[in-house]
Amino acid sequence: MPTIGDNVGESGAKGSIRLQGGSVLFRGVSFLNLDAKGRLAIPARYRDRLQSCCDSHLVITVDRDHCLLIYPEPTWIEIEHKLDQLPSFNGQARMLQRLYIGHAQEVDMDGQGRVLLPPALRSFAALDRRVALVGQGKKFELWDEEIWNGNCDDWLNQADLSQVESSPNIASLNI
Repeated sequence: MPTIGDNVGESGAKGSIRLQGGSVLFRGVSFLNLDAKGRLAIPARYRDRLQSCCDSHLVITVDRDHCLLIYPEPTWIEIEHKLDQLPSFNGQARMLQRLYIGHAQEVDMDGQGRVLLPPALRSFAALDRRVALVGQGKKFELWDEEIWNGNCDDWLNQADLSQVESSPNIASLNI
């Protein structure tokens, strides 16, 4: 569980918290530009946490929603291990392994906090210039800004709150 003051990074930057046990959680949306070489400048509010939790080593892979997932390397290793433990004769398991492990690329933040997004991954997620970096707890999602904005509108329009309220997993959640 987070403790008081944990929502502020060592540099005083907000946007991530450190849980007991060392896990880092990321939150919030940042709208950014990719440079001409396809590099993403990680917002300053996340850089210290990424440096301390994974020495700036990240893993980027694809998601079935056609965005990219960006993990601190230690978090990715746990996920990769779980995926690798799935039964190899199960078609759904093999599909997940091919999708997530098969597309995974290791990247490092440079001295300016930038990561080079591999061309194949940029193409998969239709990333051109403007992107949305979305903190999702232990990972980030990286979307084309226009697709992100359109999806947000769709998600709000499609939300059936009666189904959410009747879900046993959500019924006890207080927001």
